[in-house]
Amino acid sequence: MDAGRTGLIAIGASIACTFAVAVAGPSVMEPVLPGRPGQPPWSLGWHPSAYLVVALTAAGLAAGTLGLVLVLRALRAGWAVPAWAIVAAGLLAATALTLVPPFGSSDHLSYAAYGRMLVTGHNPYTTTPAQLAALGDPVARAVQDWSASPSVYGPLATAIQALASLFGGTSVRLTVFGLGLANLAAFGVTALLLHRMTRGQPARQLRAALLWAGNPLLLQVLVAGAHVDTQAVVFGVAAVRMCWPGGAGGSSGTVGPSWPRAAAAGILVGLGFGVKVTAALVGLGLAIALVLRLGRQQRLVAPLAALGAGFAVTAAAAIAIGGSAMLRQSEQASNMVSIGSPWRVIRTIIHLVISGTAATDIVKAGAIALTVVLAVLLIRGIPGILDDPAGAAAGPAAAGVAFALVLAWLFAWPYVLPWYDALGWALLPLVPMVSAPVVDRIGWLLLARTAALGFGYLPARASDVTMPAGLTWLQPVIRHGVTPVILAGTTVTLVILMVRSGRR
Repeated sequence: MDAGRTGLIAIGASIACTFAVAVAGPSVMEPVLPGRPGQPPWSLGWHPSAYLVVALTAAGLAAGTLGLVLVLRALRAGWAVPAWAIVAAGLLAATALTLVPPFGSSDHLSYAAYGRMLVTGHNPYTTTPAQLAALGDPVARAVQDWSASPSVYGPLATAIQALASLFGGTSVRLTVFGLGLANLAAFGVTALLLHRMTRGQPARQLRAALLWAGNPLLLQVLVAGAHVDTQAVVFGVAAVRMCWPGGAGGSSGTVGPSWPRAAAAGILVGLGFGVKVTAALVGLGLAIALVLRLGRQQRLVAPLAALGAGFAVTAAAAIAIGGSAMLRQSEQASNMVSIGSPWRVIRTIIHLVISGTAATDIVKAGAIALTVVLAVLLIRGIPGILDDPAGAAAGPAAAGVAFALVLAWLFAWPYVLPWYDALGWALLPLVPMVSAPVVDRIGWLLLARTAALGFGYLPARASDVTMPAGLTWLQPVIRHGVTPVILAGTTVTLVILMVRSGRR
């Protein structure tokens, strides 16, 4: 059996494991969803053992990682299947995972509470789920890990959460299903955009399908987890599409987007900012791509200004709606350091000699500096970005710069979770094809990182979870030990790879 077919079988097994964990019902991986019996999302209500669901989730991650390695290597060797078949299969899998309860974290319960706040006249940026629960609200009472935290998401995300709350009423189950439908729509549109943007190049189109729609790691940590990040990703990819004249085939007479398209791209980035502020990295990448080419193409001044204006207007509206409380919550969230991040170890060491909040400030400054360094190295080291492309290459180069900024943030920032990598996976297949060997190596690093985070957060829950004695080693060994080491290793390897590539 060839490697490509074996890889597809492994991916199918991974998706089957993911679905099995979700459909089995509440467990240490899956929080309870209060609601009337018979309401979607549906499960068998078996309450499986922690050993079974953790083993199935880990098996899904392992099979998915192996499957991606095999199919991507086979693709490089000339293996092929129709890209549309992978997209269709991936969207069918995503639909199936939307019909069963989310698992992996309890974030979706917090989303439901934030939407409920808006519907009931409370400000989600100043009200905590615990405060709403104290008033007797049934939706807020279901929140677990983030019950003391107001929303850190933008007003567009809150509006979508409010629509789901209107749909679900006082039923947590039905509200979460509404959120899942919104995420499914965003995931599907992203898949179709990537398929459209890579048309005319079958190998590239198939790669895009495998990296997004058919990516078993994303189907587990992002789709099955019902995370709001999916909604931010679709606006980022759509913004890149606006700066992608003619798709992969390109129009040879164009050197970049017209100013109306650039303005539309800025608006789309602003909408992504209205979901999660980190979506602004895509807009910054598109702007840098235009600036890098201004010296030879003065006509790009108007698109650059239009891009900035479109984003400024939309982002300003989001900030005006969210108010200072939204910015304050975002600022506080930016100071957080994940247990699985290498920065956690660094902050602990700094704490030995410096007390108070100074250690957090030092870590944050270090992360910002590392982000800038990585972004510069990636822009210099990925072939095709600095070649002043025109025509068909203009869009891919812009996507490459956006990818460089997003990847730099992912690898450098102290607060890391597996589903955050979704934006990097979405932009990876859009990088210029001339950089294929280098980007392949970057893809392996991203795969190692996402897999390590996936294993490290089994599960990403703390409240209402009691792990049996035989599984208590998972957090101290994997999350505290193995995951930070792998993340540090991938970051160092990325730096070495980009330095070498930049020299060449």
